[in-house]
Amino acid sequence: MSAATSIRLDDELKDRLKTLADDRHRSAHALMLEAITEYIDREEKRSQYLRDGQAAWQHYQETGLHLSAEEVEAWIDTWGTENEQDAPPCHR
Repeated sequence: MSAATSIRLDDELKDRLKTLADDRHRSAHALMLEAITEYIDREEKRSQYLRDGQAAWQHYQETGLHLSAEEVEAWIDTWGTENEQDAPPCHR
């Protein structure tokens, strides 16, 4: 189910939107919906990324478990090779 929502656009933005909609043979409504959906999807992913980072930092603060950059790089260098390795174990 969807509900109508209004948005105020200044004349310049409204003209740009109309021109783009005409160029794409789509409605201004469809372009706005697509733009809003893409923005929300991107920002939700960014928020989740930040939450995951905070959780990882908290886990490190509590346990001290980690891998060094060199250990991660050495592991990543094995990806796609005949000697591909599992992730190394974390340590203090």
